[in-house]
Amino acid sequence: MFCYQCEQTAKGTGCTAFGVCGKDPDTAVLQDLLVYAQKGISQYAHRARQLGARDHEVDVFVLEALFTTVTNVNFDPKRIEVMLRKAAAMRDRARALYEKACTGKGVQAEKLDGPAAWPPAPDLDGLIRQGEQVSVESRIEAQGADITGLQELLLYGLKGTAAYADHALILGREDDTVYAFMHEALDFLTQPSPSVDELLAMNLKCGEVNLTVMGLLDAAHTGAYGHPVPTPVRITAVKGKAILVSGHDLKDLEALLQQTQGTGINVYTHGEMLPAHGYPGLKKYKHLAGNYGGAWQDQRQEFDLFPGAILMTTNCIQKPKDSYTGRIFTSGLVAWPGVRHIAKRDFQPVIKAALAAPGFPADEPEKTILVGFGHNAVLGVADKVIEAVKKGDIRHFFLIGGCDGAKPGRDYYTEFAQAVPKDCVILTLACGKYRFNKLDFGTVAGLPRLLDVGQCNDAYSAIKIASALAGAFGCGVNDLPLSLILSWYEQKAVCILLTLLHLGLRNIRIGPNLPAFLTPPVVKVLVDKFNIQPVGSVEKDLAAALGDAA
Repeated sequence: MFCYQCEQTAKGTGCTAFGVCGKDPDTAVLQDLLVYAQKGISQYAHRARQLGARDHEVDVFVLEALFTTVTNVNFDPKRIEVMLRKAAAMRDRARALYEKACTGKGVQAEKLDGPAAWPPAPDLDGLIRQGEQVSVESRIEAQGADITGLQELLLYGLKGTAAYADHALILGREDDTVYAFMHEALDFLTQPSPSVDELLAMNLKCGEVNLTVMGLLDAAHTGAYGHPVPTPVRITAVKGKAILVSGHDLKDLEALLQQTQGTGINVYTHGEMLPAHGYPGLKKYKHLAGNYGGAWQDQRQEFDLFPGAILMTTNCIQKPKDSYTGRIFTSGLVAWPGVRHIAKRDFQPVIKAALAAPGFPADEPEKTILVGFGHNAVLGVADKVIEAVKKGDIRHFFLIGGCDGAKPGRDYYTEFAQAVPKDCVILTLACGKYRFNKLDFGTVAGLPRLLDVGQCNDAYSAIKIASALAGAFGCGVNDLPLSLILSWYEQKAVCILLTLLHLGLRNIRIGPNLPAFLTPPVVKVLVDKFNIQPVGSVEKDLAAALGDAA
């Protein structure tokens, strides 16, 4: 295997024996083959769309298949084999669609090769051998590390965008232009000898499409559950039986809350589910008791101590300990061998496991943190914010957030947040917030200094807030007293970065390490064009940010 799609990849270069995430070599190469199969589907689907033909089932499958290969989603080779068999059927369906469209338009169908001509092996072992032949290493050898790295940047952006699009689709929101771009970009990745300029342009287009997708997901969440409102969330336990929900899928959380009403079970959020407490349509459930634990990378210790059932709704799962294997469940696209999977949101097995577990024996002293500062809440007091900036009461804004991880170096974000002067506001989002969101930052100009914007996809809220402030001050976003200090771990951070670059944002600091798939020459291009910088020392980075604002 060879995988370098996440920040924690072995030795900063690539996992070759076993994934740092827990992915075994068989799973890794099967995921490579699943991506390869999506390229074959899109070779036909893209051409069919150019002739006015499309197939919604094909479109949705590509989203789900790409999401399946995001870090910490599906670790089960048998489930991936099922998807590969379906991929072959979808490829044949897309080919038939294309050929029919050609006949209708009176044009000659192209004879396509590469992924479009992939013949699935008859058994799992054969699929594994096929996956070994389409690895990243084979492409690096054929076309060099620079071009391959930019191709992977695009692919990882597509994976993150597909994940957000899948979340939105679950809540009934979609945009056909997103499907069209997915097919266009995957087909583009099969083309020989792309130039650096062509690859950069396609990456920025991915950022543009991801902005559309984040807007769809924002509309899906707020349309279903209302706009988030500032809400104190209990972070200490309540006596009673308990279920812990992790991941990102608010629809799963809603269904579980409905099914647990009247059972005496308290439901707690974990990780990226924390922002759910700010939505009126979810916080109305009185047994949504609070948030337990922190970011995804601490789950093995936290889940071991949790005295109830656990539901993993999207990516973030780690290898379960034996101590809780019998009470952890997966849903959606998440899978781990030997862990029970919940289909069609029938959470009765989860409820049964929670009732059989001891639960929390007593109430713990109440402690809370604040969530719910989405764009609607913040812009509702925009006049106060603008006045505070004009008066000098608020000097600077820092967006400190992104993915968290276990690799050393992430204390930087805690130290940076603590070092931010008291006349500055900190915006945060995604699970990176757990590095500092339980600290007391006080207030400035009558507002909390720490504003939790939400999940990783709620970077859309941060963008809307920044755009509105720029409009109010009659300047560009790059001219605002705003600094972006981002941490990354996997593909959804990649697609958000591409969105920020599409919008022309400069001077972004990213860490704790730059992506292994971007070679020094490619990094130089991004530095020259956007002044992207790796995080350095807290003191120097903070001084540079405040110096820029002066």
